Amino acid sequence: MSETSNNGGWLSDHFAIAMPSLQDPNFAHAVIYICEHGPEGAMGLVINHPSELKLRDLFEHMDIEPGPDAPVDTPVFLGGPVQRERGFVLHPPDDQWEASAQVSPQVSVTTSRDIITALAQNRGPRRFMMALGYAGWGAGQLEEEMTSNAWLTVPATSTILFDTPVPQRWEAAAAQLGVDISRMSGESGHA
Repeated sequence: MSETSNNGGWLSDHFAIAMPSLQDPNFAHAVIYICEHGPEGAMGLVINHPSELKLRDLFEHMDIEPGPDAPVDTPVFLGGPVQRERGFVLHPPDDQWEASAQVSPQVSVTTSRDIITALAQNRGPRRFMMALGYAGWGAGQLEEEMTSNAWLTVPATSTILFDTPVPQRWEAAAAQLGVDISRMSGESGHA
């Protein structure tokens, strides 16, 4: 990830919303926060597929002792099928983490252990989302999938990212386009 925010980053800081016809189990009804998009491809995190894991499991795996007020029951999301052992934390920007990139004025992504340790000690960001793995596309692949009607895109909002209940994120993201995605057919048609 580059250290700059959306300087010509095409769809960076957008949501990619899976169309009902997209049947890949990694992306069925997914909303992906696009962290980076450019000529080399795109990278994003699925924000509405929680895993079976909670932060307590991650702390235990990393040998980090959580404090009494740590958010141990917070779900860990399946960020995508690539590098599922790699962790990503989406949160409002600040500059106190070792490996952090600001995606927009409202969102940064951090990959360093120090933010996990801070979360365990209840000193991390108050608004955050933890994901393992990411979604990646090669050069031109996301654009091709959009042309094939696999994805809708809309500018991201921190409200959907951090505040909207997980089961409502797919519909809420599409509603920003004025679309009731739950009423859309899974079939594509031609006029």
